[in-house]
Amino acid sequence: MRRGEPRYQGYIFDLDGTTYLGERLIPGAKETISWLRASGRRVVFLSNKPLEPRTNYAAKLSRLGIPTTPEDVITSVQALIFYLRQHHPGERLYVIGEKPLLEELRAEGFALTEKIEDIQVVVAAFDRTLTYAKLNIAHQALVRGAHFVATNADRTCPVEGGAIPDCAGVIAFLEATTGRQVECIAGKPSPLILEAALKRLGVGKEDCLMVGDRLATDMRMGISAGMDTALVLTGVTSPEELAKSELKPTYVLKSIAEVP
Repeated sequence: MRRGEPRYQGYIFDLDGTTYLGERLIPGAKETISWLRASGRRVVFLSNKPLEPRTNYAAKLSRLGIPTTPEDVITSVQALIFYLRQHHPGERLYVIGEKPLLEELRAEGFALTEKIEDIQVVVAAFDRTLTYAKLNIAHQALVRGAHFVATNADRTCPVEGGAIPDCAGVIAFLEATTGRQVECIAGKPSPLILEAALKRLGVGKEDCLMVGDRLATDMRMGISAGMDTALVLTGVTSPEELAKSELKPTYVLKSIAEVP
């Protein structure tokens, strides 16, 4: 059992590789989250994947033993919504993405359209149903002056059993064919997803710890924001990779079980 008071007021946890691996919790994850919550600390979970609504991530965490509400899960989609409400309120969107993303945006009150002359913002996201017709609509809308934003710029989006087509490729194609540059990438390591998480936590970055398994996203994002960071070695980063990196987290932990 954990003893003493947690060091921070708010904690941001990456999911896959940090809190769970596939369908099992990282040993100590349940106990650590329980300790933090029992001590009155605020906790949110972060995912860079726009493939599923946050209700699914919350349901998975709850099923695995960490009761979680959808509001305590921040994905790149929530970061995108945060940005759109600030900079493009009420504007009509064209989305290169899958059905769950479109449904989530509609549920949040955004108007989606495929009518080129009505498109005010083009949104690029991972899309396993990508077609030339979708790219053509986005291309024409951008040429006409629509704004250009994206959920992620990952080269691949890892899923169990492989990876899906990259969002970076969609962005690169549209930039090359239209001469336009993407104006906002909402997901890690963008500060936007961190801002959305901090807003949910209700604490300042100086009172918050970013916990994750990836140097290039989780750690870079936290360090760039001036936040304390904890790299866990249960995911993709090895001690050898850490030794070669210019990024130096505040803590290097064997697992989430060691979170201060």
